[in-house]
Amino acid sequence: MEEPNNQEVKSRRQSLNERMLSRYPDLDVNDDEAMAGRISDDYDELDGQLNGYKEREGKLTDMMSADPRSAHLLSSWANGENPAIALMRMFGPEFKDALDDPELQGKLDDAQKEYLERVAKSKELEEQYEKNIEESYATRDAFQQENGLSDDEMNEIWDTLQRVFDEVLVGKFSRECMEMARKAINHDGDVEAAAEDAEVKGRNAKITETLRKRQEGDGVSQLSGTSGRVGARRPKTIFDEANEAN
Repeated sequence: MEEPNNQEVKSRRQSLNERMLSRYPDLDVNDDEAMAGRISDDYDELDGQLNGYKEREGKLTDMMSADPRSAHLLSSWANGENPAIALMRMFGPEFKDALDDPELQGKLDDAQKEYLERVAKSKELEEQYEKNIEESYATRDAFQQENGLSDDEMNEIWDTLQRVFDEVLVGKFSRECMEMARKAINHDGDVEAAAEDAEVKGRNAKITETLRKRQEGDGVSQLSGTSGRVGARRPKTIFDEANEAN
């Protein structure tokens, strides 16, 4: 088998990088360890999805094996036929008698109540969403103006929030979401630590500059305050001690 040349390898890597960035814009594709970790996580997620599909497929197969009529019902339903009519065609009078059974009637009433409550809740949530999304649009526009963001920058922020919402909605908490949350939580502390570090470096630079000027001297002999003799050693200052420590 012919080995791929360097150009083919580069082309494949570029294609992989583009696909990964389309899914994970914050991923550092030049970091091999990060790329390997992300690919490994994707494979784990894919394995989980495949296992879920296999489990559901197994349950469906078991149901059809236990009663082949269920396959006919699902097929009729998939073809657009009313399931009640399909059940009547399959079971005849037995189906109608079951509907008239008092015990089943009570269960049907409970099921109908749950359905109506679910519809009402869904309508309430939809109305609340429409109200909130209008306020969110206004907040987004104000945020963009206050921070001087371009449309592309604001759209990227908006898309990121939407992606996080979609993942949380289906119970998926990816590494990217966790990393975003970590950075958001630690942001103020990181900024404060950086400011303190810059302040300390500034003070150290001033001290170093002062020591350098003292070491160079101004060409005039120092007068000692203790003996009154010209050229006598003066007492050590904190700057001398700091310089010796360095």
